Amino acid sequence: MEKENVFDLISIGSGAAGLAAAIYAGRYRMSVLVFGDKFGGYTSVAGPIGNYPGYLEIDGFDLMIKMKEQAEALGTTIHDEKVTRVTQEGSCFTVTTETGARYFTSTILIATGSEHRQLGLPNENELTAKGVHYCATCDGPLYSGKIIAMVGGGDSSVKGVNLTAEYAAKIYLIMREAEVHAEPINYEQMKKLINAGRVEIISKNEVAQIVGTDKLEKIVLKNPHNGSTDLMVEGLFIEIGATPRTELATSLGVALDSHGYITTTPMMETDVPGVFAAGDVTSLFGSFKQDITSAAMGAVAATSAYQYHKIHGDLCVVHGKVNDGSTPL
Repeated sequence: MEKENVFDLISIGSGAAGLAAAIYAGRYRMSVLVFGDKFGGYTSVAGPIGNYPGYLEIDGFDLMIKMKEQAEALGTTIHDEKVTRVTQEGSCFTVTTETGARYFTSTILIATGSEHRQLGLPNENELTAKGVHYCATCDGPLYSGKIIAMVGGGDSSVKGVNLTAEYAAKIYLIMREAEVHAEPINYEQMKKLINAGRVEIISKNEVAQIVGTDKLEKIVLKNPHNGSTDLMVEGLFIEIGATPRTELATSLGVALDSHGYITTTPMMETDVPGVFAAGDVTSLFGSFKQDITSAAMGAVAATSAYQYHKIHGDLCVVHGKVNDGSTPL
């Protein structure tokens, strides 16, 4: 294990949090390695973004590319690879990837984000990508001129409706709540589609069954709509929030809150020394999950990691070799 495999900071996650941390750490002249099995996280497939400062509008993938280029210009190494294991020996962390490669660091950033929440219904997994989808930007174009349903009553579902309306002939928005809860600018756009007869809201209802063998044939509602619980749609998009990806964090003993998110100090420190967290995987800003908050958390986490590394960084390398705990200091 030679010194070239040792980095001052390793970020697990290449979304806004991980890349912003890499930019700031690079400016601190730290050596940085970023891993991301899904480059850019959800932002890379979010479509047009109109609320990131500095841009009237920018595609999410383009925004992540710009962050990536800035991080690389500051010396960051980026691997599109999945991390399968993180272990700790003293002040040194060992990061193992799906290829079996190992890397070492004194500071870890958990910026693993979240994954789409499912309805948890029979047939849901079997029909995923066969009529059931979780990304309107990715799969909306498949439904040109067709009738689809969108599940969820929050901002992400409303944005999904607005995106898929570019293709679908009609969209049903199915939600448990009585009212939509979305950013006014997004809701106002959807109301134009409602007035045009392109979108119909089915409130105080939910999907009870997903029907189909080789592809989605229809969905069954819990309560009747227009006299029937059957709703004939060719596509079903599920936008009901996300769950944090915390498997690696919990393997290190990092504390979570009651909702499963990583708890941190305002300086993005976890309760495990040397481990920091940022982005959607944390609870710092509650349910407010945005690129700007993720980037801000990444910047703060890098600053904290820099301060920690100044004190503990040399303990991870002794005489040019990785200190795995067996080398006397």
